[in-house]
Order: sequence, then structure tokens, then C-alpha cells
Amino acid sequence: MNLIQGYLFRQIAKPVLGACAALAGIGILSQSLDQLEVIVERGQSVWVMVKLTLLAVPQLLAVIIPIGLFVGALIALTRLQREQEITAVFASGVTRGQAIRPPIRIAVVAALLTLLITTVVQPWAQREARAQAFAIRTDLAALLVEEGRFVQGPDGLTVYVQQIEQSGLLKNLFIYLPRPDGEAITWDAAEARFERIDGLPVVTMINGSTTRYSSRGVLTFGSFARNVFDLSPYSAQSETIRYKPSDLYLTQLLNPSPQELKDVGSAGELAAEAHSRLSAPLYALVAMAMALTAILGGAYSRTGYSLRIAKAAGAFLVVRVVGYGIVAASAWNGWLNIFQYALPLAAAAISLRLLFRALKPRRRRVWLAYERLKARFA
Repeated sequence: MNLIQGYLFRQIAKPVLGACAALAGIGILSQSLDQLEVIVERGQSVWVMVKLTLLAVPQLLAVIIPIGLFVGALIALTRLQREQEITAVFASGVTRGQAIRPPIRIAVVAALLTLLITTVVQPWAQREARAQAFAIRTDLAALLVEEGRFVQGPDGLTVYVQQIEQSGLLKNLFIYLPRPDGEAITWDAAEARFERIDGLPVVTMINGSTTRYSSRGVLTFGSFARNVFDLSPYSAQSETIRYKPSDLYLTQLLNPSPQELKDVGSAGELAAEAHSRLSAPLYALVAMAMALTAILGGAYSRTGYSLRIAKAAGAFLVVRVVGYGIVAASAWNGWLNIFQYALPLAAAAISLRLLFRALKPRRRRVWLAYERLKARFA
């Protein structure tokens, strides 16, 4: 890039990054509010909520990047046009094709980044989030512990905790365990904590006592400074992680195994998801092409470009919504997958065509009969 193109690249890239960052911040805030349930109802730490929120960001970025590119490019180009910098660029001998190279390069970078996210980062993040959610759902400690309530678990195991501190420390723990032979054992401890030893879930009780009532009616009592209660017999899980098409890698979507076809979805659904990920980067090119057409695709206007921007925004919205509709339809009609690529490519081509067509003066259509009649009465 020459000096002028480098200047245009920087002036457009900064608002684009700012718009993408702002939209990503809104998305992260929305996700974090949704994940508050993990802390409130499941008793998980703040770190777990942060981890789940961050793992949802790649999927958001695939949607945010084209929108941020469109908004940021409009902001930058409008400012450059308003301050006559675009006029100065053209006056210096730069052609329109040379002037749009910097924003097109930005769009190409955004498209490649989107492709990396949709094909590599997003499925990895989705699988990690799915595994974390499964661990929370099957976490015996979270299922058995609810502050101020008696919670009954497997095989009659009953747990009561008076207070749960932010560090995970349990205050005044009570455990009741009936036995098949008629015996019953209770533990109570001043403090306790759920832990894992050699991968097995346990609860470590400190400063407590135990009471055992035998089937023969004998009551025994004892105290302890520290006692470890094994929870593994009550934590057997028959469930497995169930993935969705968004959790699979591209190779799995294009060449699914029989088990994936059985558990995740049909071949049509997986193929539609694969083509959706591959075509998503093309919308970055559509966004930049439409933004360029809205500002540079017509004569200079002293009153602004509100109408042209509104038309471009509406066209981009329609193209993106129709694209989502094609993805849904492609799951049942495989031949529609070609339109996942044709739609954004056609939209970008039409936008660039309008951008360069505006340079040519319009010829007024001449009606010969009308001109003769007009000349006769002139």
C-alpha cells in the first residue's frame, strides 16, 4: 500500500475494531447475565461463570464481525467524506479502484478471521462449554447442597447445610444415610468441603460427630477431628454428553460417523451446518461492499447520506436474514446449499457493480415522439 492507502486503512480499521469490540461487549454482558443461574442455583464459583461466558464468545463473533465491519466502515467513510478527505484522495490522482483496496483488505482479513473462528475456535469452545455444563449438571456436590434446606440424593442420602461461603466452605453440615439392613448413620460437622481424591468425589468433614443406629436397636456415638466420606457410590452417572451440530468440527460435519448421525442429527443437518460455517466469512465481504456503495456509490451530497445508508443497512439485513433462512432450508434440501455461497457472492458483486456504475453519467432516455411534439409547440 502507498501512503494514502495506508492512511485509509488505518482510518477505517480503527472504527471497525471499535464497533466489533462494542458489539462483543454487549454480547458478553448478555451471556454473563444468562450464566448468573450457574452461581445462584448451582452454587458454582464466579470463575465457572466467566469461563462459560468466554466460551460463548466465538459463536457470537461469527455473527458480530460482519455487523461490526458494516457499522465501523460506515462511520469511518462518512467522516472521511464529510471532512472532504475522500475528495482530496481522488484529487491526488487515486482511482476509485485504488481507494477501495484498503477497506477490501480489511474485509478479507475479517473474512479469514471469521473462517478460523467458525471452523476451529467455535467447535472447540462449544465442546468445552458443553462439557462444563454437563459437569455442572451432574456435579453431586451442587445437586446435594442447597443452603438452609434438606436435600435428598441417591439411595436416601440426605444432606443439610446451614451456610455456604463464597470459598465453598460448608458450615454446620448434616448427613443422613440409611442402610438396606435397617441401620442408619448420621454425621454432623462444624465445617466441611467437597473435594476430589484420585478423581473420586468426597466430602471432608472437620470437627464433627457420628451417630450409628444398628438394626438391633443399639445406638453408638463418636466424635472426630477430621473425617472423609466417600461419595463415589452415589455419583454413578449413566448420562453422556450430547452434542449438537454446532459442537462438531468441519471434518465431522462433512463425514459424520454412524454414531454422530444417530446422536447429533441427520446428514442433511450436518451438511447445512458445514456449508454455513464455510459461507459465513463471505458476509464480511458483503458488509464492506455495501458500506462502500452507500458512501462512495453516488454523487457528493451536502445534506448527508442518511437515505443511502438506510437503503444499504436494509439490504444487508435482508441478505443476512435470507441467508439464515437458506441454512434452515438446506437441512432438508441439500441442493439449496449452493445458495449459501451464491447469495453473499451475488450481493457483493451487485454492490460493487453499483459502486463503479455510479461513476458513469446517466443517459436520459429519449422519447422521439415526445421530443417532436415538444419541438412543435416550443
